[in-house]
Amino acid sequence: MPSKFRRWVGALVICSLAAFFTIALNAQQPQSVSQGVYTDAQAARGQAVYTARCASCHGPALAGRTGPALAGDDFNGIWARKPVLELVLKIANTMPKDETGKLTRQQSADIVAYMLKTGKYPVGQAELQTDDAALKQISFPAMAITAPKPSPGNPTMLPPIGNVAQVMRGILFPSSNIVFTTQSVDPGAKKAVVETDAAAGFDWLTWGGNVYKGWDLVDYAAISVGESAALMMTPGRRCENGKPVPVDDPEWKKFTLELAEAGKASYIASQTRDQAKVADSTNQLNDSCSNCHRVYRGRTHCVK
Repeated sequence: MPSKFRRWVGALVICSLAAFFTIALNAQQPQSVSQGVYTDAQAARGQAVYTARCASCHGPALAGRTGPALAGDDFNGIWARKPVLELVLKIANTMPKDETGKLTRQQSADIVAYMLKTGKYPVGQAELQTDDAALKQISFPAMAITAPKPSPGNPTMLPPIGNVAQVMRGILFPSSNIVFTTQSVDPGAKKAVVETDAAAGFDWLTWGGNVYKGWDLVDYAAISVGESAALMMTPGRRCENGKPVPVDDPEWKKFTLELAEAGKASYIASQTRDQAKVADSTNQLNDSCSNCHRVYRGRTHCVK
């Protein structure tokens, strides 16, 4: 082989390896969607899937309908600083809400590409990938979020109606029960609708299971658990024994925060549609309840 040809082949190999390592390095570096992470062709594929599977809920122009807007300031504010992986997984695991079947990971990534194009994010040279490692490195840019101002003349907080025990029994107990049930029951499993006997009384569990799909019910229950934490801090609420709720007690605040974090953890786990992950999250929920009960149940009867 002539030396000149060998030098040419060697140079080509070196350039190819350099290009390969550059691409690999870029894939591992944190990126923003503002840097161009999808192609026009991918966005076009995503538009076709979106029109067929998503537009009925989110609107033909992604401006929202029964579902939220998927482009614009509100959308950008919600997803600010979050990795694209979370959005792709949310679409793949939980959308659409009808019975037409799940979207594939590729379809979900293509839809995100269409969302980015509609949101005026720049087009890039390579398609948005589908693997977790790559998507986790791409995030939405930070945004300054302005909290909504309360309407003049309207109270920012309504006075409590029930005591802590009533709130727990009416909201936290049934909602936690639904989350805990994932330890033994797969929310995604198909099951026949059970007819209830009116003479036997109202069964809220059967009713709820018939109105919403299994995984949706777990979503809503986990959110209820997390949001209920704020109710534990409502000024003026009473314990079951009539004493004021110790909202200024550092331990009460600590346990309330633990409850909020436990509800959030269960919701995040539920969004994966993985029974094992939700079942694992119940350990955190159980701990948050036990920690509070251990300190307050016997002392103030705030929890029974």
